[in-house]
Amino acid sequence: MARLRHFAVCVKDLDKAAAFYQDVFDLKRIGREDLEIGSAIYMSDGVINLALLNFKGSQGNKASDIKEGTTFVGAHHFGFQVEDLKETQKRIEAHGGKFFFDLGDERHGNFERKFKDPDGVIFDISKHGWQGTDSYSKK
Repeated sequence: MARLRHFAVCVKDLDKAAAFYQDVFDLKRIGREDLEIGSAIYMSDGVINLALLNFKGSQGNKASDIKEGTTFVGAHHFGFQVEDLKETQKRIEAHGGKFFFDLGDERHGNFERKFKDPDGVIFDISKHGWQGTDSYSKK
């Protein structure tokens, strides 16, 4: 059974947004990544991972599926932790979903295989989960 364990939100100021969720909802900062496509601060309540994202450049625009020069703020995507990536991908595609791209190294935690549903909504699947979730594995 798939478990909803990850939400991602694009924000203008990562540190300001992280402070808000930490101060208001007692979420814990559990990590930060700075990649070519942008930066992320990961927050958690111990069960769900909330990724605060700030994309940059043309690769960041591609990740958000937006036009160059456009800034996206708001809910970006969500993720399901699944037992079998290949089998889940088959089911997604059989029901009209389309592969979008892979982010990270499949052999390590925080790897995501991204898709778009039939309406174009971005979501991802992960075998090992996300930092701060109750079933995360660094494998």
